[in-house]
Amino acid sequence: MDANGIDAVPGFRAALAVADAVLYEGYLLYPYRRSSPKNQVRWQFGVLLPEPWARAHGLDGGGVAGSAESWWQRTECLLTAPGDAVVHGRLRFLHLRRRTPEERLPDGGHRKADRVGEALSFDEAVPRELDVRASVAELLAGDKLFDLRVPGFETVAPLPGAAGRTRWREWPLHARATLSLTPCAGSAPDGNALFKLRVRIENAGQEPSPETPREEALRHALIACHTLLTVPGGRFVSLLEPPAWAETAASDCANAHTYPVLSGDRVVLSSPILLYDNPRVAPESPGDLHDAAEIDEILSLRTLTLTDAEKREARATDPRAAAILDRVEAMTPEDLARLHGTTRPAEPWWHPEADASVSPATDSVDVGGTRVRKGSRVRLRPRLRGSDPQDMFLDGRTALVEAVLLDVDGARHLAVTLEDDPAAELNQWYGRYRYFAPEETEPLDGEPV
Repeated sequence: MDANGIDAVPGFRAALAVADAVLYEGYLLYPYRRSSPKNQVRWQFGVLLPEPWARAHGLDGGGVAGSAESWWQRTECLLTAPGDAVVHGRLRFLHLRRRTPEERLPDGGHRKADRVGEALSFDEAVPRELDVRASVAELLAGDKLFDLRVPGFETVAPLPGAAGRTRWREWPLHARATLSLTPCAGSAPDGNALFKLRVRIENAGQEPSPETPREEALRHALIACHTLLTVPGGRFVSLLEPPAWAETAASDCANAHTYPVLSGDRVVLSSPILLYDNPRVAPESPGDLHDAAEIDEILSLRTLTLTDAEKREARATDPRAAAILDRVEAMTPEDLARLHGTTRPAEPWWHPEADASVSPATDSVDVGGTRVRKGSRVRLRPRLRGSDPQDMFLDGRTALVEAVLLDVDGARHLAVTLEDDPAAELNQWYGRYRYFAPEETEPLDGEPV
């Protein structure tokens, strides 16, 4: 099977639709204008910066969450396959492209500007796909390293009315992908061997210098980086709900800055945004709004309320923003009705039977020598750096601990309600809490450790 043949593997197209949503998650948020404060800091997930720059800024952690930037990411997943199978991988990411208008001068020359007429300077992005492949036999003989490069690019195009021109520039990228395969104890019920597949992606670029601001370093980054994997003739095994014969091997898989989930049993999407197995885009959705956490109906209706001037700026900001506006304005009442009132069976976020070692209602955590658990009172002391800005307004307020939670990286968190919040009882009823690290609280009661 050639590289393009993986598109025909069952589950691949469904995974690709979700991967596209991951690719553009947070790309440009409502109201889709360059001037909007929420669009001043962009690219929040799966950002792989050049190693020298990342190390200089302390970005070398290994947590699962893809919102933590680094220069590398690692996927480890399980598969069963015959000896003649071939592993196919598709690395996908966004490549920043700087758009700069240049005004025409009286002498015929040009000078770059922030704006020329309706043309605005902006950081667009180009989707990139790079395919790698290696046979099971090759990988059992040793790691397979792929040197991946994307050339730089620059072009100009005239603006209407001879007002000037627009220049687009992309900087070259250099990445490395390493595939390795390790046999695991046991085998699948079908008799095929069980393997752990590791895929490590690195930004191998050496520019820019560590003193460069982040917005410029992003020109050399792999943005929203994720990987699609398939092994024709083989099967992947869920890490979230592994069968009994693969539980030990699944517990040995260590993922960093990305996490693999199944699309069927033939395809894996390793995403910087944490997902469940077999994720899918809601069939009612009329198109990507660049914010998969939003409700399409609300966001579409709010987009329709933009003024003509706001819509002009949004369309001038980015072609994808213009496409969203065009699509929303073309929606019929029937289209909007399909977005309203859809319900699906909810899946519980935690199964006590599946993980008896975790009990948010009874677990406790040591905070400064005091045992804090559900029902304990604490005073909130948010961190001065790295916190949600809204949390800063809660400094000194008292709260009641509702649960002690464990995240995918093994860290503890306190779910709390504010004691002086008039809506505290309502929040307790439907489980809407605020979340703080234990070290961001001072115990007001509790038992000595």
